[in-house]
Amino acid sequence: MLLSPGQRILRAVAAWAVVMLFAFPIYYWVTVSIKLDREIFSIPPKVFSFETSAKSYEEVFGISLGFEQGLSVLPGGGDFYMTPRLWDSIVIAVCSTALAIVIATLAAYALSRMRFRGQHHFVFWILSTRMMPPVAVAIPMFFIYRDFGLLDTYHGVILIHALMNMPLAVLLLKSFFDDIPKEIDEAALIDGASRFLVFRKLVLPMAMGGIAATAVLCFIFSWTEFLFVLTLTQTGLKTVPVVSSTFVTSTGTAWGNMAALGTAAILPAFIFILLVQKNLVRGLTLGSVKQ
Repeated sequence: MLLSPGQRILRAVAAWAVVMLFAFPIYYWVTVSIKLDREIFSIPPKVFSFETSAKSYEEVFGISLGFEQGLSVLPGGGDFYMTPRLWDSIVIAVCSTALAIVIATLAAYALSRMRFRGQHHFVFWILSTRMMPPVAVAIPMFFIYRDFGLLDTYHGVILIHALMNMPLAVLLLKSFFDDIPKEIDEAALIDGASRFLVFRKLVLPMAMGGIAATAVLCFIFSWTEFLFVLTLTQTGLKTVPVVSSTFVTSTGTAWGNMAALGTAAILPAFIFILLVQKNLVRGLTLGSVKQ
């Protein structure tokens, strides 16, 4: 259906309004990270015109951003030095996402292509584990981790995050595999290919869009998870959501430092989405149109 010039203009204005509605909070949060302390709470708020300072980034990341001396590394330390915690979050999110996707891909393909007694009940059980609130298992997991020596370890947090994302990943990937015609598998099996070869050479490349979309969701859920990291770590390992609470002190909240860490925390997720964007849209729309 062709739109009139007035309708096209109205649609463009509505689209930009929606974009600005979602982009403005991010813009304001970024500006808070570079504002002087006295201007963060100014009334009325200074949205576009304000004095800037790199003090928050220097304290949080131990780098100097002065224009005269350029970018230089400062000695790490201080109450708000968070660069190691940012790396902790990146390692945990990437590794847990990779582990969850590898296991969930194999499980989802098996559930999509093979039939066994009680399969529907098994799928519902997988879904029910996702519905269970994390707080219900946080304390039991603490005692299990304590007995196995997994407290405050990378592999312990990676394992619990992968376990947390597994049900969602399996169900999403199963729906993507269901949309790939089974006749492809049957034809290759008749020609003498093994089941694993069919999966690796034929089905897996066709499902890369769905895998990318699932990986993005798993990465974001792991990146923003708070309760398990708070419960299963002590002092040697923390992620961004947990250490953000340390900016609230007895003398007040360090909003500038918190905004600096929050701004930096957006970048890894944004970069990860850019890396998989080629397959992301195709994965999100896979199966939306039926012939």
